[in-house]
Amino acid sequence: AENIGASMAEAVKAAESLPKLRVLGVNPYIFNNAGSYLAQELGFGLAYGNEYLRQLTEAGLPAALVAKKIKFNFGVGANYFMEIAKFRAARLLWAKIVDAYQADKESAKMTIHAITSEWNQTIFDAHVNLLRSQTEAMSATLAGVDSLTVLPFDKSYKTSDDISERIARNQQLLLKEECHFDKIVDPSAGSYYIENLTVALAQEAWSNFLKVEEKGGFYAAVKEGFIQAEIQTSSTTRANAIASRKEILLGTNQYPNFNEQAASKIETLAQKASHAEATIQTLTFNRGGDQFETLRLSTEKAAKRPKAFMLTIGNLAFRLARAQFSCNFFACAGYEVIDNLGFKTVEEGVAAAQKANADIIVLCSSDDEYAELAPAAFKAIGGKQLFVVAGAPACMDELKAQGIEHFVNVRSNVLETLKAFNAKLI
Repeated sequence: AENIGASMAEAVKAAESLPKLRVLGVNPYIFNNAGSYLAQELGFGLAYGNEYLRQLTEAGLPAALVAKKIKFNFGVGANYFMEIAKFRAARLLWAKIVDAYQADKESAKMTIHAITSEWNQTIFDAHVNLLRSQTEAMSATLAGVDSLTVLPFDKSYKTSDDISERIARNQQLLLKEECHFDKIVDPSAGSYYIENLTVALAQEAWSNFLKVEEKGGFYAAVKEGFIQAEIQTSSTTRANAIASRKEILLGTNQYPNFNEQAASKIETLAQKASHAEATIQTLTFNRGGDQFETLRLSTEKAAKRPKAFMLTIGNLAFRLARAQFSCNFFACAGYEVIDNLGFKTVEEGVAAAQKANADIIVLCSSDDEYAELAPAAFKAIGGKQLFVVAGAPACMDELKAQGIEHFVNVRSNVLETLKAFNAKLI
């Protein structure tokens, strides 16, 4: 750490005569890509920057000089208004920190570079990544960042080609040339909603900043593993939210492209070998959709693609809604889904499903009708296929007592449920 501090001091001194050159990089974008929440990215990022200020002022450099040589590299996710608020809060809090070192106001201006998030990029339905990164680029630009990198939409599964990189560059040009974002300054100023978000996020981020300072600063907190553990907890919480659809990744855990095949387009991206032993706890860079993609790829590579058949019967509104829900549910694992307009009897529906060589038969009807229809369908199937009831009817306990064990509904953990079906079918 002493050698690093000496190198930083030397770099700052060497760049003193170059006022626009920033030689110290604060990189909270790595927290973003590891799955942190916005307030953590901001709070820990400020602590990261404060570590530079502390070490270098203790080494005898003026705080104003050090602050003018720091550049912040933030990630930017798809939470549109919150991201705008994050960058606005960042400037507010950084000025507060620099002011504590009794530096002038000019040096308290924060230079921000934004990089679109890798955490929410997906392999399946990858062009949705363009929508995510465009939203991210828009919120960063409206928040007034100094520079921006839009990552190519295919970065998560291959070495980006000329076309995807050109699209990424053009995404910024669209905001400039078509939306005229280069003609306005702080367009969100005065918005009651965004001003409130800014204040709330600033308070939460400051709380995270103080937690790190209580540990002795950023370097001490990293050595202890505090920051890594906090981010890992957040990443796990967000992954669980995606598994149960509390957080949506369009095209991955909701509304998937039913017949897409992705295995053939994925490159094995070369990993740089590290020969150094880790002396501290490291961050884990799993994307939000990793587990769903692993599940769907295992289906894709299986000898036989499972087939889910919708046995739609009874109340029209309920059967259509539940069939649509169930089709989306099973397509998230890459299953072939067969929807139907409706059957007059469950026996007719079961016969059609068995003729179609279905592996799963999903009964789609109304709660009131399930008490009669579900046992009849279960009996007609006779254990030849897996039987699933779409919904959470009041008679669920009675149906379970009769041997019906599979139900899918909005409270289901989609990922764990599909993993269980894969274990039975693949």
